Amino acid sequence: MRARRGWWGWRRSASLRHGEPGRAGAPLSGTVAGGRPRLLLVVNHAAFLVSHRLPLLLRAREAGYDVEAAAADDAVSRDATAVAVLRDHGIVYHRLPLSRAGRDPRAEWRAYRALRTLYATRRPALAHHVTIKPVIYGTTAARRGRVPAVVNAVAGLGAVFLDQSAAGRLQRRLVLAAYRRSVRHPRLAMLFQNDADASAFRALRLGAAAEHAIIRGSGVDLAAFAPSPEPTGTPLVVLPARLLRDKGVTEFVGAAAILRARGVAARFALVGEPDANPSAIPRELLAQWVQAGTVEHWGHRDDMPAVLAASSIVCLPSYREGLPKALLEAAASARAVVTTDVPGCRDAVSGESALLVPPRAIEPLVDALAMLLASPARRASMGEAGRALAEARFGVEAIASQTLALYERLLGRAPRTH
Repeated sequence: MRARRGWWGWRRSASLRHGEPGRAGAPLSGTVAGGRPRLLLVVNHAAFLVSHRLPLLLRAREAGYDVEAAAADDAVSRDATAVAVLRDHGIVYHRLPLSRAGRDPRAEWRAYRALRTLYATRRPALAHHVTIKPVIYGTTAARRGRVPAVVNAVAGLGAVFLDQSAAGRLQRRLVLAAYRRSVRHPRLAMLFQNDADASAFRALRLGAAAEHAIIRGSGVDLAAFAPSPEPTGTPLVVLPARLLRDKGVTEFVGAAAILRARGVAARFALVGEPDANPSAIPRELLAQWVQAGTVEHWGHRDDMPAVLAASSIVCLPSYREGLPKALLEAAASARAVVTTDVPGCRDAVSGESALLVPPRAIEPLVDALAMLLASPARRASMGEAGRALAEARFGVEAIASQTLALYERLLGRAPRTH
């Protein structure tokens, strides 16, 4: 059957490009053969699905769910690889016309209509949305499409809540208004990664009638990120993150310049790339830093266990986070951490595993890095404490189990507790 194109420009049957189109006139129910409930996980980017949520999808399937996923994917190798990984695992994948940074009203309407069509066709029992646009558009689409249960994961408050410019304040008011109008559903859970974000949503009366749950991030693979002795030679300090000002990249580079000027023996590496974000570091500036010899730029890496094994210190001077996976991976790898005393970052470490510094400040960052660079024994003891913390709180299996328990409560398959 030829795919029909709706007036909003999205292919209605063939649009489920990597999935299974539903039969015309026979929408699917929330359960499939054998009474398995269908879970549909919606995020903003395909690469994020694999890097952060693949273990949850696999664990949910083992627990009896029929799992599907939806996201945007750009014409870049990381997304193509991610889609291939999902296919290899037998996970039905749906491509969405969703732009993380886009503001064109027509494009945003198409993204919402795509979700409406997807829910009408696939009929999930539970929709799990991650990040702002999937939460806002997806919850409205799920409510109108009578999806029985919804989980909205707030993975940090994002750049829109950090931007203090006039344009940023206006955008924040619009986002808050959209949250208030959309985040309503008879069986809704708002899922947070730290206490501060949960408190902020309660204070703003966002999703006030929903269950509010806190699950600490997406977990870390304790086997893949195994502890190893720190390598010999010149210590390496890495900042593993998207290269955004909000991640504290300029403070990291400033601290590296000061320490190098003081003659401190160390290498400093940025591990990541800029992306479509208002606070992205311009590539011209990045090239200047590298050319000056202040930092190295390693780009995006898919071999993060090897990157962390080569490092001595992991530094993330971010302005605010949900619960940064980079710090969980550093802890599991038994690496000392320097990060900021802000929501999300401080929730991912302990007093024994990390040094906390104020955000947006270079000198305290210089002092903390200098202290650790001068003390291999201190780095080793902090790394041991980080590994113990990761094993106790952040293992991917434990995080997946907590998330599945939340699904069960919403679907009425287990007693709901608060």
